[in-house]
Amino acid sequence: MASEESIGFAQSAAGRLSEIGERSRNLGTAIQDPERQRRIVLVIVCVALLLDNMLYMVIVPIIPDYLETLERQAEHAHPVLHTNNSNGTTHIVAKENFDVEIGVLFASKAILQLMVNPLTGTFIDRVGYDIPLLIGLSIMFCSTCIFAFAENYWTLFAARSLQGLGSAFADTSGLAMIADKYTEEAERTRALGIALAFISFGSLVAPPFGGVLYEFAGKRVPFLVLACVCFADGLLCLTVLKPFSSNARENMPVGTPIYKLMVDPYIAVVAGALTTCNIPLAFLEPTIANWMEETMNSTQWEIGLTWLPAFFPHVLGVYMTVKLAAQYPHLQWFYGALGMVIIGASSCTVPACKTFGQLVWPLCGICFGIALVDTALLPTLAFLVDVRHVSVYGSVYAIADISYCVAYALGPVVAGKIVHDLGFVQLNLGMGLANVLYAPALLLLRNVCFMKPSHSERNILIEEGATGLYDAIKMEERQNKSQPLSSVGNCVPVDENGSFGAHPIAYSEDRQEDTLEPERI
Repeated sequence: MASEESIGFAQSAAGRLSEIGERSRNLGTAIQDPERQRRIVLVIVCVALLLDNMLYMVIVPIIPDYLETLERQAEHAHPVLHTNNSNGTTHIVAKENFDVEIGVLFASKAILQLMVNPLTGTFIDRVGYDIPLLIGLSIMFCSTCIFAFAENYWTLFAARSLQGLGSAFADTSGLAMIADKYTEEAERTRALGIALAFISFGSLVAPPFGGVLYEFAGKRVPFLVLACVCFADGLLCLTVLKPFSSNARENMPVGTPIYKLMVDPYIAVVAGALTTCNIPLAFLEPTIANWMEETMNSTQWEIGLTWLPAFFPHVLGVYMTVKLAAQYPHLQWFYGALGMVIIGASSCTVPACKTFGQLVWPLCGICFGIALVDTALLPTLAFLVDVRHVSVYGSVYAIADISYCVAYALGPVVAGKIVHDLGFVQLNLGMGLANVLYAPALLLLRNVCFMKPSHSERNILIEEGATGLYDAIKMEERQNKSQPLSSVGNCVPVDENGSFGAHPIAYSEDRQEDTLEPERI
């Protein structure tokens, strides 16, 4: 009787194991589906960008208060070393030194990220996108854990700097992976728009998230929560993308060196726009709290929620740009220029606000304009690489990351000095004027949409010769057949400098109604 029960139990267990194995095989087959895999890649990248920006901003309500607590504890432990003189000069100097230390701590992430981005961009071009993404998530996990258990300034400084190293890998490889997986321009714009929405959400929700958990659960809890999410995302990257077993890199072309991309005039214009449009946000974040306290007598909860309403117009700006780009792809430059004008006008009106309710509107305008610029120009970088260089995206998105880092490295260090020497009003007027004056520079991009796909990649292969199997095949294909028209909207080919007439325009004989003369475009 016992033997029969044992046999029945064994058969039942074998049946369950067989079902589990079948489900695992079905899951593996589903994951290998290209469309499903693209969606999983988008989820992994969006979570990585969300984590990076939450970790970037979550320290804003936590670290200054925590360091002040440590300083008070040091004063109680060594009261003789911290006595103040009668006129309070020592206290003022200590306060100024403390503000400088906080500014340097906040900026250290962007500074290190700025320094290593040229190297990580080249590394990503050589090894592919999967391994650098996993490296970035691993470094961010370590950085978050160090934040959780750090108990002095220099340990926090090391954690912040380490986060910059992880961001240089994760952010650049993530955006490059999206550009590589979504090759059709409308899909690419939509996917990058979703990624930008996660960036915005992470940046704007992190301060209240960190402040609430820090108040009721202590310093470690917010960082441990982010560390767990980071670990899960890294595990998903390791199991789904299988970065160490992929052989896809063997069939990829050799990317254009980053120094060549930097001197490309079109890429330089886009990079300048990304830096300029993010300066108001980067410079206001470390200065607006003190200004609100001095001019509005704002409460702490108002200061904590200053940027949260701006999340909704940012998402609206992303949505509108994606929809407009699908209908009118040749106006990407205009959406970016319009965004810069909105940013400039909004920045100039910030000092005129007298209440918290009034202040929300220009801040929403700044974030709405940034959404227009980022959503229009980030896909343009990938398209420029496609038509003027080689379709490998690590270095070009390293340049985009450098553009952001320039603004956010200068903000915590320079903004306070400008406010102290010139004033908050002059700071905002200068930032607004810079955006308005830069907007016409995007007119240089007006013919980008009409460039011939892979024209410069063909030139590179002809000039430098075939350096591998991929290049040899591409060269042979380009020698044996003519180039097709661009699939982006109604774009037609022009020469490398963006002018018409250098290449013959091929018109479709069976679609005469779509024919356009070059002089009328």
